[in-house]
Amino acid sequence: MKFNYVFGPVMSGRLGRSLGLDLLGDRICSMDCVYCEVGATRELTLERRPYVPAEDILHELEEWKKEGHAPPDMITLGGLGEPCLNTEMEYVISGCRDLFPDVPVAVLTNSTLMLDPEVRRELALADIVLPSLDSLVPEEFHALNRPCPGVGPEEVAQGLLEFKKMFDGRIFLEILLAEGVNDSDANLGRLEAFCKRLQPDRVDVVTLSRPGTVKKAKAVDKETLERWRKALHAGDAPVQERQLARGATLSEAHVEDMIRASLARRPQTVKQLGQALGISEEQAEKAVTRLVQNDEAVSRDESGTPFYHSCRHEIEE
Repeated sequence: MKFNYVFGPVMSGRLGRSLGLDLLGDRICSMDCVYCEVGATRELTLERRPYVPAEDILHELEEWKKEGHAPPDMITLGGLGEPCLNTEMEYVISGCRDLFPDVPVAVLTNSTLMLDPEVRRELALADIVLPSLDSLVPEEFHALNRPCPGVGPEEVAQGLLEFKKMFDGRIFLEILLAEGVNDSDANLGRLEAFCKRLQPDRVDVVTLSRPGTVKKAKAVDKETLERWRKALHAGDAPVQERQLARGATLSEAHVEDMIRASLARRPQTVKQLGQALGISEEQAEKAVTRLVQNDEAVSRDESGTPFYHSCRHEIEE
């Protein structure tokens, strides 16, 4: 079966082998971040709607399960946009638990809808919430994240603090640094104070490692990254290197469909695709080569390692 809303699994340093669910079906988001790895936002909005019905997502998840894949370590709500924009998010979470009662559910969010009590209630149904907050300096926040009008870092931070009061699960806060944009000492000081208030279960400080939306967006240097990680008590979780024998039984067309769907949401290397999807690197290499030949994927060399991404990923100069 060809899947439109179920993708991966992908390997995640924080979540292990994570099966993704796309709740938007297109690049619909409340931000248009310069580093976004799925490309420029097509619809910038704060309006909540059932962009993809929960019934459609859960039907695909049930079909994925019937194919006999090994259960993932995590089911993660995310995809091409901000999952909290989907008003049927709670039904998706509930359906995941029915289909995979032993697999925890995580939600990736840019935190912009956290001030909405209904969103906080729905998010609290998850096991892990992974919010992002890249800067508490307004000028940096707007330059890096390019949010909907009226959204500011103070409101986002307050929403996170309110959510923390009611959430029994784990919070993994992510901060992404771009050189010369949000790597200032002022931002570090404010985020350090904020983390002491929020007390997340873990903090991840990262920088660009894949093609973003804006070509000029650059990664910070290693020294800056390490300084921030030390100040915020952040660290990297090791990625599990796991390969599932079942990959050898998949047809070339099936492998190609899985990789096409995965690359539409996240640029990856051949090795990452192989680890996540449980196939050999040779199978992954052949599939991405065919996709490149058919103009469905392109590669970019990042520090000597080719990353493949969908041709739908548009990069601004």
